[in-house]
Amino acid sequence: MTRIAQLYDRRGWLYLAWFAAVVLIVVPALRLLVPAGSLFHLSDYYLLLVGKIMCYAIVALALGLIWGYAGILSLGHGLYFALGGYAMGMYLMREIGAEGQYRSHLPDFMVFLDWQEFPWYWAGSEYFFVALLKILLVPSLLAYVFGWFAFRSRIKGVYFSIITQALTYALMLLFFRNNTGFGGNNGFTDFKRVLGFSLAHPGTRVAIFAITGGCLILTLIVCRFIVASKFGRVLTAIRDAESRAMFSGYNTRDYKLFAWTVSALLCGVAGALYVPQVGIINPSEMSPANSIEIAIWVAVGGRGTLVGPLVGAGLVNAAKSYLTIAWPNIWLYFLGALFVIVTLFLPQGVMVLRRGGAK
Repeated sequence: MTRIAQLYDRRGWLYLAWFAAVVLIVVPALRLLVPAGSLFHLSDYYLLLVGKIMCYAIVALALGLIWGYAGILSLGHGLYFALGGYAMGMYLMREIGAEGQYRSHLPDFMVFLDWQEFPWYWAGSEYFFVALLKILLVPSLLAYVFGWFAFRSRIKGVYFSIITQALTYALMLLFFRNNTGFGGNNGFTDFKRVLGFSLAHPGTRVAIFAITGGCLILTLIVCRFIVASKFGRVLTAIRDAESRAMFSGYNTRDYKLFAWTVSALLCGVAGALYVPQVGIINPSEMSPANSIEIAIWVAVGGRGTLVGPLVGAGLVNAAKSYLTIAWPNIWLYFLGALFVIVTLFLPQGVMVLRRGGAK
């Protein structure tokens, strides 16, 4: 406990406590207790928007852990986000039961394609505990296998980034196929319940929002624990001079592989929290553009800190939510310009503007 208490100074813990109070008490109270006509009532739209941004913040933290502290730039982290989302989506599809359009125990897309039973990889997906295992294991196991081969072959730098993007693109094309049992182009949607509770009920939405906020806080503490430990210092040494770390006796492959796997696991959790809030998961979440956008969040916020990716994810997604409604045609131009400006004038991200900020 003492070691955990030392992760942050008093001001840092106060910031965390303030954030926890907002997401666990203030926001639920504004949504559930304040009448709909009141100025202080929080609508479902803003509850969903902030919930989505918190999911993105977890992904940004995951990428910031390996890019900012280990020097590993992934352009395919959207893959692990989507895999966690699909694992949750399979469970939510089973929760629909026979209330689909075709009144079958099979999802509508399977009935439409004349499937007679669930494929083997859907086994146990009707149980939340099994879904939870898949959310944790599928992204992390894929990351472990990919990372084992990549780090063993000493692939790094731009070559590693390109391979991660190629893997994401290949799996996106696979999931687009109707015969894979993942809904093809449309993916999974029309969810109705989670653990027997209606997803349309305000109490359920608030509960998922609060769980997402709790997971974001836990992710921040876990990442802080990693980077503040000896393990984190070795990661930084690998980022700055991997050969020197190797000559000092460290097995750099194992360090990178552990951080890489943890990062993928966190993305899977974020994807699982994202799906019941948004109500859909499809292969577009694996698109290379989405993964590049995640890297932009981290670049804008600032690498080498944990607060930076959080700030970047919040700023960019808040701007995206506004611009795609107000001026939908300029969003991509804005995103490109933002990345160029940050690269040229703020290579350490906007966090460099706040010198002495808590890491």
